[in-house]
Amino acid sequence: MRVLLIALVVGLGLLVVGDRIAVGVAEDRVAEAIAERGGLAGAPDVSIEGRPFLTQAVGGEYEDVRIRLSAGDLGEPEGTTADVRLRGVQVPLSDVLGGAVGEIPVERIDGTVTLSYALLSRELGTDTELVPEGAGLRVTTTVEVLGYEVPLTAVGTVTLDGQELVLDVDDAGAAGVDLPGAVVDAASDLLDLRYALELPFGLELTGVTPEGDGVHVTGGARDTVLGGG
Repeated sequence: MRVLLIALVVGLGLLVVGDRIAVGVAEDRVAEAIAERGGLAGAPDVSIEGRPFLTQAVGGEYEDVRIRLSAGDLGEPEGTTADVRLRGVQVPLSDVLGGAVGEIPVERIDGTVTLSYALLSRELGTDTELVPEGAGLRVTTTVEVLGYEVPLTAVGTVTLDGQELVLDVDDAGAAGVDLPGAVVDAASDLLDLRYALELPFGLELTGVTPEGDGVHVTGGARDTVLGGG
């Protein structure tokens, strides 16, 4: 009886080890397939959640796949990252093992793209500083208008307009400098920003929020086929 118990424990241990090894192999294969079928510039960091993995693999459906994308993976400027969660990913085991994954049906995709403040600041000028303030952003910079060097501090709101992030400055001041109101208004207009976004996997933009590490843009999709044209 004791020998049987030991054999059972060893067998279970080997199954666990085998399961984890299989996860590693599958994550690499799925990462390559997602990069190709999702039109990414590089192979992302992929994590397949849920246990036991082998049950998911045999069934050909992965309940929760999490992807971390760098700017290079996305083909976007430095300062852009994305976290994406795919639920109900259907990839037959034979395709994974054979390295010939075709179209990838996915029941649901949720993603968040983070645009760093350094990235958005570069869009407005190299000396610009952006920091979150409440539900908006505080902008500090110096612009030249009508021959004046205008040091500006402004508060703006971030919204979405189609596939663009929009920064609209509505409360600007010339940082204690006595300038004509028309000059300040003209300088403030230079701080408005429209930044075109292209989320991975065809995600539709759903929301935007300033956070500590940058502006978070969320998106989602349902019943999507990666590589489906």
